[in-house]
Amino acid sequence: MIDPLSEVITLLRPRAVFSKGISGAGRWAVRYSRFDKPSFCAVLDGSCLLAVDGQATVTLEAGDFVFLPTTPGFMMSGHQPAKPVKINPKTAPTPAGDVRHGKRGGSPDVRLLGGHFEFDAPDTDLLVALIPALVHVRGVPRLSMLVQMLREESRDRKSGREFVLTRLVEVMLVEALRAISGEEASVGLLRGLADTSVAAAIRQMHRDPSRGWTVERLARKAALSRSTFFEHFTGAVGMPPMEYLLAWRMTIAKDILRREALGVAEVAKRVGYGSASTFSTAFSLYVGQPPGRYARQG
Repeated sequence: MIDPLSEVITLLRPRAVFSKGISGAGRWAVRYSRFDKPSFCAVLDGSCLLAVDGQATVTLEAGDFVFLPTTPGFMMSGHQPAKPVKINPKTAPTPAGDVRHGKRGGSPDVRLLGGHFEFDAPDTDLLVALIPALVHVRGVPRLSMLVQMLREESRDRKSGREFVLTRLVEVMLVEALRAISGEEASVGLLRGLADTSVAAAIRQMHRDPSRGWTVERLARKAALSRSTFFEHFTGAVGMPPMEYLLAWRMTIAKDILRREALGVAEVAKRVGYGSASTFSTAFSLYVGQPPGRYARQG
């Protein structure tokens, strides 16, 4: 069976992991400016507060996992009020070892493992838009274990290190997104996959993007009337079904043009266009440049 979530993560192509140990004690607070790269954090012991811009403040406890697909500005602190130390992650030097906030001596009030990586996809706008801005998972020991493995692997210089890191990040992302899929997920791919009828249509589009799909055909696959299907899909995913199909086709086309030496006509065929000219027009309108130029830039 086609798994849309796995396809999205595969196309994102996460890589370049950096991770570190973080701890805090007493009065402490740090304010990070916007980073724009995906980041993660697992709480090993204790607790602290996390306030991400645009999101409600959450209390992080031992066993929690946090994933920020684009890492906007945020503040992390202990439970006692403190003036935050401002940090710009884009210009701050990379710490040589673990990071300690607040009181230096004694046992910390919280211990975390945190880090960031990059998506190697040429265009992540659609893919990241389908993932919640803040993923906060509680009580999934496998995630803490995966982060610990990431840390150990990133510290070592063993053969095959980059391959192992990439696979670990992919598994970590799947586990995190699995844990929040369902009714509690925000509007996007995860909410859509939690709706049986909508999920059936999404899987059909992912399984056969070259087919001449219409709202009526997709509604039949979802066993719903056209109007009910349109309403369910748009409410769950955050965009109408044909808009999602167009975006998914263009995402696939971009990936093919960047990675494979194929002619425009073959790419057009793979993503459901009857002619190279029709595809080129649609691609140019969506991307802002013709497919040939896009491929050469890649």
